[in-house]
Amino acid sequence: MHKVLFLCTGNSCRSQIAEAIVNARFPAWRAFSAGTRPAGYVHPLAVQVLSEIGIDHNGISKNVEIFRKDDFELVVTVCDDANEECPVWLGKGKRVHKSFRDPATVKGTEEEKLSVFREIRDEILKNIPELLN
Repeated sequence: MHKVLFLCTGNSCRSQIAEAIVNARFPAWRAFSAGTRPAGYVHPLAVQVLSEIGIDHNGISKNVEIFRKDDFELVVTVCDDANEECPVWLGKGKRVHKSFRDPATVKGTEEEKLSVFREIRDEILKNIPELLN
């Protein structure tokens, strides 16, 4: 089984969505996620948009340090711009950066926020096969 780690800052949205999608849809892979400054929760809208595509995700926000000694085939940072603190991975594994906008920072109505979470979910869905190949 191949192992992939998705990294971001808060580990509440993008990396959680990617972890859940891989674990639900790519049986040859086992995904994990973590953050440099974990938010301490998984954003409820991330859970909701996953549920909309049939994925039940009960993840927890984790610190990257718990994975430092683990071996991964692939380590993907998903921070969306230079102002965010994307972690440097010092462990084993091919490192890839794939930028996704942070849906947690979007302002607006609940429906507007939900729309952005759906967009990010769909972008991640679209990009995962390329990342895992």
